[in-house]
Amino acid sequence: MRAARLIKMVLLLQSTPSMTAAELARELEVSERTVTRDAQALSEAGVPVYADRGRAGGYRLIGGYRTRLTGLARGEAEALFLSGVPGALREMGLEDTASAARLKVAAALLPSLRDAPRTAAQRFHLDAPAWFSEPTVPELLPAVADAVWDDRPVLARYRRGPGDTDVERTLEPYGLVLKAGVWYLCARVPEHAGPEPGPGPFRVYRVDRFTSVQVTGQAPGPHARFTRDAGFDLPAFWEERAEQFARSILRAEVVVRLSAEGARRLPYTVDPVSARDALSAGGEPDGQGRVTVTLGVESAEVAHTQLAALGPEAEVLAPPELRARFARDAQRLAALYSSSA
Repeated sequence: MRAARLIKMVLLLQSTPSMTAAELARELEVSERTVTRDAQALSEAGVPVYADRGRAGGYRLIGGYRTRLTGLARGEAEALFLSGVPGALREMGLEDTASAARLKVAAALLPSLRDAPRTAAQRFHLDAPAWFSEPTVPELLPAVADAVWDDRPVLARYRRGPGDTDVERTLEPYGLVLKAGVWYLCARVPEHAGPEPGPGPFRVYRVDRFTSVQVTGQAPGPHARFTRDAGFDLPAFWEERAEQFARSILRAEVVVRLSAEGARRLPYTVDPVSARDALSAGGEPDGQGRVTVTLGVESAEVAHTQLAALGPEAEVLAPPELRARFARDAQRLAALYSSSA
């Protein structure tokens, strides 16, 4: 633990001309007294750490000293590509790994470029969770992330929904996806029907529904890992499954007559996949410039909530029950706005 802290201290001083004891203590998450002891230990080990006294003093490296410890480990290099999502790194337990990688990169940069990480962080930030929702971190996410990084199969217990009993599955965890603040695991289920396990189907699981995750490949060596399908493309797989899921819940249809403004706003009101399909299959505008489309929806109840946001830009033609409901809404609105305030 102390050795890692000493290395981090050297990298910090190499990437910054001078740092006070308070700054180092904050970065290393230790006391200033510990910083003083660590600086002395480095000096005794031959690292030229020099302490400037006074109010403007601090610690610095002298003599153009450069550490040779800037080579990135594999885990650090992989975590570096996720540095733009600090919240996700923290939730997966990779924050320290990414921090070490950033320090090594900063230490290897020319002095004129060492402020690049800071200036980039000031200009770009990714906030993944959706608005108006409090994101929760699944308790088992770090364990799942470790298995994903290391290609280790897991024995997982999964609850499909509230009140359901747990289902136990052996999974080969291929990748994690953070969608609107919810973590999903894309995994392959090995087939055991034949004499030898073979490749099975890929499936998607919500990480917050795992009740237990146990890594089954605990022994060291390649035999403890599963053989990853080299052709698996996580972004393409997720895009395909997300569209399949969106279509699978569209179990009802409504016929809607849209104005040009209604057609423009439709993808922002209903499921984008459904809106795209409906608009692409729609006919030519009628004499009033309106187009009639058949829209896939989750249910008539959901469609009422969604299409109400379009107001007079959408006229529901079918089913009759939904059209009658909108007619009642229109009558109530007319009565409400025709009365004196």
